Amino acid sequence: MLKKEIKTCGMLWAILLPGLLVLIFFKIAPLFGLVIAFEKYSTFQGIFGSEWVGLENFRTILSDPYTWQVVKNTVLLAFWTLVVSFPIPVIFALLLNEVRFGRLKRVVQSVSFFPYFISVAVAVSILSSFVSPSDGIINRLLNGLGFDSIHFMAESGWFRPLYVFLHVWQNFGYSAIVYISAMTGIDPGLYEAASIDGANRWKKVLHITLPELVPIAVTMFIVNLGSILSVDINKVLLMQNPSTYDTSDVLQTYVYRMAFGSTGFPNYSLGTALSLLQSVIAFALVMATNWLSGKLTETNVF
Repeated sequence: MLKKEIKTCGMLWAILLPGLLVLIFFKIAPLFGLVIAFEKYSTFQGIFGSEWVGLENFRTILSDPYTWQVVKNTVLLAFWTLVVSFPIPVIFALLLNEVRFGRLKRVVQSVSFFPYFISVAVAVSILSSFVSPSDGIINRLLNGLGFDSIHFMAESGWFRPLYVFLHVWQNFGYSAIVYISAMTGIDPGLYEAASIDGANRWKKVLHITLPELVPIAVTMFIVNLGSILSVDINKVLLMQNPSTYDTSDVLQTYVYRMAFGSTGFPNYSLGTALSLLQSVIAFALVMATNWLSGKLTETNVF
């Protein structure tokens, strides 16, 4: 039986094996380390030798006022990122779908897709040069209009808008591909029937394209909601500085400092407990949104 399986599906298993090994060793096996959240973990004693403290680490985290500050920062940053970045790819895909010149359509799509391949470090450097208080183009325009220069990267009030802008710029073209692909699968006969009935472009979009995009839009929204308590830590670390900590310090940076001990001895137990708590809340939000979507639109993922 095994020989027959190898003979008939050996190549498929060979293709599947690398991804399966990565999944097991880098995604599933590390889950065992979550037990650290319930221990007073010591690197010298290891997981099996460390003292079991139950929910003590969670009580310590929840009783710390600063935890709620970083939770607030994370939720606000992720919320505005989701609210702003979610509809833009849909709108862009709808507009691009209406372009009748094939070459122009391909050029615009390629240009919008290009920022996705730029590394976070380079993207932040580009943003910093644009908003530089000395020679950035934004401040030059402000000076030309009679306004004083603004040190965007050093003011906490500007951190969230700049983060959201950079996220949208890097990802909207890539995210739009999903909706563009979905629109190519819409039956052309629906548009032909609508044209016979006298429908213009706007009515076709409103009554055909948008309803056909609802299932994929709901799926993407549920997937994005799962990261409501997650932000791009690399982007945050590169953009933040001590003067913006009151808005830029988020759960990921807090866990990083807590677990790896930028000041003092590392506390892996508290860092793991906070990360686990974050994952549980995100999972609950995804399940709740999926259930609500099924009730309201009869479209769900699970």
